[in-house]
Amino acid sequence: MSSLRFVQVEPFTPVILPPGGALQPGPPGRHLGHYPSLPPGYQSMPPGHTAQPYPLKQQPYQQPPGPAGLSPSLAAMSLQSGMPEALRVVNLLQERNLLPPGPLPAPTPCLTQDLQRINCNPEVFRSTLTSIPQTQSLLNKAKMPLGLLLHPFKDLSQLPVVTSSTIVRCRSCRTYINPFVSFLDQRRWKCNLCYRVNDVPEEFMYNPVSRAYGEPHRGRRYRTPPQPAVYLFVLDVSHNALETGYLHVFCQSLLDNLESLPGDSRTKVGFITFDSTIHFYNLQEGLSQPQMLIVSDIEDIFLPTPDSLLVNLNESKELVQDLLKSLPSLFEKTMETQSALGSALQSLPNLGAGALQSREDPNQRANAKDVQHLSPATDFYKKLALDCSGQQVAVDLFLLSAQYCDLASLGNSLIFCFLSGAVYYYPSYHQQHNPAQVERFQKDLKRYITRKIGFEAVMRIRCTKGLSIHTFHGNFFVRSTDLLSLPNVNPDAGFAVQMSIDENLDDTQVVSFQAALLYTSSKGERRIRVHTLCLPVVNSLSDIFAGADVQAMTGLLACMAVDRSITASLSDAREALTNAAIDSLACYRQSVLTIQQPGLLAPACLRLFPLYILALHKQKAFRVGTSTRLDERVSAMLQLKYQPLAYAMLMIHPTLYRVDDLTDEGALNINDRTIPQPRVLQLSVEKLSREGAFLMDAGTVMYLWIGRNCNPSFISQVLGVPSYAAVPENLYLLPELDTAESQRVRAFVGWLKEQRPFAPTLHIIRDESQMKSSFLQSMIEDRTESALSYYEFLLHLQQQISK
Repeated sequence: MSSLRFVQVEPFTPVILPPGGALQPGPPGRHLGHYPSLPPGYQSMPPGHTAQPYPLKQQPYQQPPGPAGLSPSLAAMSLQSGMPEALRVVNLLQERNLLPPGPLPAPTPCLTQDLQRINCNPEVFRSTLTSIPQTQSLLNKAKMPLGLLLHPFKDLSQLPVVTSSTIVRCRSCRTYINPFVSFLDQRRWKCNLCYRVNDVPEEFMYNPVSRAYGEPHRGRRYRTPPQPAVYLFVLDVSHNALETGYLHVFCQSLLDNLESLPGDSRTKVGFITFDSTIHFYNLQEGLSQPQMLIVSDIEDIFLPTPDSLLVNLNESKELVQDLLKSLPSLFEKTMETQSALGSALQSLPNLGAGALQSREDPNQRANAKDVQHLSPATDFYKKLALDCSGQQVAVDLFLLSAQYCDLASLGNSLIFCFLSGAVYYYPSYHQQHNPAQVERFQKDLKRYITRKIGFEAVMRIRCTKGLSIHTFHGNFFVRSTDLLSLPNVNPDAGFAVQMSIDENLDDTQVVSFQAALLYTSSKGERRIRVHTLCLPVVNSLSDIFAGADVQAMTGLLACMAVDRSITASLSDAREALTNAAIDSLACYRQSVLTIQQPGLLAPACLRLFPLYILALHKQKAFRVGTSTRLDERVSAMLQLKYQPLAYAMLMIHPTLYRVDDLTDEGALNINDRTIPQPRVLQLSVEKLSREGAFLMDAGTVMYLWIGRNCNPSFISQVLGVPSYAAVPENLYLLPELDTAESQRVRAFVGWLKEQRPFAPTLHIIRDESQMKSSFLQSMIEDRTESALSYYEFLLHLQQQISK
């Protein structure tokens, strides 16, 4: 993997790993959410035709022999030397076996094996097209989006840290040296982005005898301590908030994990609570107990004791612990219902600065035409976000409420647009009435408090001369054309960018993209991570289509659709998604196919594209005609833009398994655990059986549906109850039973949960449970009152393409 890691011991001065040094990739992420299928109504397969199952591993394109480096022989590389599997013609209206038996791998770029070995891991850096068109006109003709999806701060194992005071960068474009540069001789190297020839610093000089690159440890070291880690917790203590019981959970979780809070001896913490007034807490060392200071003038907020709001955690740890133990009881009898969140930052903030009022009409939730109020109601939070970004302050929002909170104003202004924080949304949260949400909140909070974090971060994305970035997607502030400001960065955040081709790449064999993330570690060290991706340049439409990455395309289109929903309308976004499928398949039919055939034809690499587009139409963020709370819709939009691709795909297209007949055949063995691997089923009620039990994994939520006639032996040995009728209504935990069936089911569910950093909620439901409607709404291939079935959607695409 070419994800070189730099460490900076002098501010803005990283050091370089020896060129060509390959790092070991981290553990592969779970690649879920891509199993389309055949609903009732499909035509039968032609007699004698048998669809071949896809191999577990996608075959790379045919590669001509060539040297390991960037040599002129790459110019002769072409996909036309043989029809790759990616271009196999698939009639979507006839072929049934479209799903691979395992996770769908990212396409393999047409590069030499040596370049493949050092290329960036697609879990970290991925392009929608793994073969870059030679010209913008060729890209326009292909009708497919060109963009990058990044997971730059992903948790990785075996991540070496190298320290030095010298860096090697291109003197012209400032690109960091990487495995794809060319060494002209021992003293000169050629940049792979702007092609300038640079000198190699003496301490990085290549020694042909030792085959090593200098002695970087001989460089001088400088250390200027950056700002310390600072955590300010702002807590709603109004009656409505406390009635949910969240404050007890928060205080206990923070007490349990206080020692694991990322930072060093300089780490500072502070606390603010609010209802109709703002409460500050003096936790200065030397006090016998915490002091609460109340500011009632919420229109003109001031800090009563500016020097004591934030205190050193090590010096005031006992006072912090005392405050966390006493906070829940301090406000337990309050009847104050007003919430002044806006003032606390300068519950639905309905008082003071940034006050919000309800904009949702429940009678319009199922409006089949469009959805209103997706944009902020006030620019107060936008202005606040800009101020926070300028001071390197990120804001994360935990929203626990059954009432409307105007997340469109809070999230889209405060978090979504300019700050690198995230929104955690727990609808209908209540400590007693919704224990599943409480468990999720506890696990999310622990992850949030203890995960790795980077402060004062900036990320710059560079690309080969002739390419440019024109749109960013994610949570950040765009400081310049290629520089993103991130007050902090965490390993759970993803980003996306759209690219364009400004100059023809006629004389270019390969292009490179480089993302450099500069940040301060929780220990106060300035570090840089650099990820470099190399892709070939092609001049034919067939080569472009052969390198299409259907999941990356879907992820980028989802980000684009979210932005379009907010800036234009939801109907415009939905129409654009449909047109993306129509345009790409029409181009393939008209310009790539040499022999015209009847049906809806797609290359094998895009066989899942229509299904994913339909899945986006039925996703909570974009669906219409179904009653969807406005806050829940906005939360889904925020998740699609914030989540890295692997997790977003699971939210777009869930996976369905039958789990009442799990066996050890084909199971994985991980750390002495046996993990069953049931096959994935189509998202259609046709695949359900009342004699079985089915698990649906939709990313943030899981459903275990128990059929009315499910085997009583499975029910007793897995759920610990004697019969179907005895299954509790609000069961959300699998009991730990000493039976083989229980161990298999728990092992499989636990393994699925381990594949993501957030904690999904598990709902165990019966056939007549209230939550069955949510379960059925994820059956993407079935028809609903307001949405087409998968087969009907394919017919619609065919009709539009044939016009």
